[in-house]
Amino acid sequence: MSSEPAPAPAPASASTEEIEADLSTATISKKQLKKDARKAEKAGKASQRQQQQQPQAEEADPFAANYGDVPVEEIQSKVISGRTWTDIGDLDEAAAGRSVLIRGSAQTLRPVSKKMAFVVLRQSMSTVQCVLVASADAGVSTQMVRFATSLSKESIVDVEGVVTLPKEPLKATTQQVEIQVRKVYCINRAIPTLPINLEDAARSEAEFEKAEQNGEKLVRVLQDTRLNYRAIDLRTPANQAIFRIQCHVENKFREFLFSENFIGIHSPKLIGGSSEGGASVFKLEYNGQPACLAQSPQLYKQMSICGGFGRVFEVGPVFRAEKSNTHRHLCEFIGLDAEMEIKEHYFEVCDIIDGLFVAIFKHLNENCQKELETINRQYPFEPLKYLEKTLKLTYEEGIKMLKEAGTEIEPMGDLNTEAEKKLGRLVKEKYGTEFFILYQYPLAVRPFYTMPCYDDPAYSNSFDVFIRGEEIISGAQRIHTPELLRKRAIECGIDASTIASYIESFSYGAPPHGGFGVGLERVVMLFCALNNIRKTSLFPRDPQRLAP
Repeated sequence: MSSEPAPAPAPASASTEEIEADLSTATISKKQLKKDARKAEKAGKASQRQQQQQPQAEEADPFAANYGDVPVEEIQSKVISGRTWTDIGDLDEAAAGRSVLIRGSAQTLRPVSKKMAFVVLRQSMSTVQCVLVASADAGVSTQMVRFATSLSKESIVDVEGVVTLPKEPLKATTQQVEIQVRKVYCINRAIPTLPINLEDAARSEAEFEKAEQNGEKLVRVLQDTRLNYRAIDLRTPANQAIFRIQCHVENKFREFLFSENFIGIHSPKLIGGSSEGGASVFKLEYNGQPACLAQSPQLYKQMSICGGFGRVFEVGPVFRAEKSNTHRHLCEFIGLDAEMEIKEHYFEVCDIIDGLFVAIFKHLNENCQKELETINRQYPFEPLKYLEKTLKLTYEEGIKMLKEAGTEIEPMGDLNTEAEKKLGRLVKEKYGTEFFILYQYPLAVRPFYTMPCYDDPAYSNSFDVFIRGEEIISGAQRIHTPELLRKRAIECGIDASTIASYIESFSYGAPPHGGFGVGLERVVMLFCALNNIRKTSLFPRDPQRLAP
């Protein structure tokens, strides 16, 4: 029984109009109430169905264990399972029919329907197409297909599946096989929107030109943006190839010099004092003492020769404080340096350079065809022309060629960038090579430790080496007598007391010797005819950039 009081009866005097109005209002209210009740019932049933559907879907998927995100704790070196991952680059026709486990970055995600999708995985320079088709026999559900296509690009993914051969050649992947997916697990998800798109970063200039002709506008990833997000930019096929080429150059440098009885050394990179032989250096404080970063292993290479090693080389960082904002200069680069005893003539050093670089060029052309072709697709270039026996020209011969071609050079001056490039073109036209040695430079343009010529002290026993009209090597016979070394230092405006230990080391008996230094990044840049050295430096340091 209701506790609310019953409504009072209508007064007997109420008019007919009032009664009809009350009845009308009551009728409208009842209709509205019924309508609202129906809506609420419908919404309630929909909500109930929605709540019931998800658990039912999960329960209805017997293959839920075949896909999903792997919890972090499962990849914290929790267990050694004994499973074996196959490299994507090893997947070929011989693997057809085999079950494999692979790991890669999700490069492309393409849903075809609710029951089918394609996922392209990338590992280093290799890509493979993975196919998901919902099928009870394959253990693949529509939920699994949906999970795979919901992954963000560049997420790290494990895929288990069977290798098959496609009916038609695949144009979008390096591997000409497919993986029929049985299991797919996300190891680590990338953020949904990346700061740069890998597809954009990998485009060639030809693609931009073609798009422009068709009235399309493609996103161009500029150099600074690339370097700001270098961890993504390095994933492009061209960048993957560039740094593999660089690795080959460094390894071949070591291998060749080992075969010529050179010994590898490591010189200090912290130098006492606030200068290094008058060079522009990065100054710092070292336990209360003035110091600087080494701008060359030069002095220590020579002191190692004085130490009786005969032939030495070093691969290590070199620091230059010059504010050179050019396409070919860095403030930090990898130096490939060598020093050796000389028996009679500094051409003995030139002969080592000749054999070394011809060996490097041959090795790259014969063993790095895949990498060179990959670079060529984004940054087209002509193969380097070189001779079996490297061309040597005197400085005067080079100057003469330039003058005859209408280029005036300051008497006894160094070659500027434009003169170097023009000389490179002239040498290529006349001698059919883009790799040559120019020797006997004026003494005034060489470092203080360079040995003067025996017959004309205005010139020196020095040389530079060029690739495609740009200098990559500077070298010379060194002064090995302390008296002449001290004299030349003073003539060049260097306080001899700042390099006293260096000069003193030649007082104990030093053999005649010479050597050279070359920048690894510049060699790779010029061999591949790239337009900027920052493309061949993993994380470049120039006058403006100190990060990442």
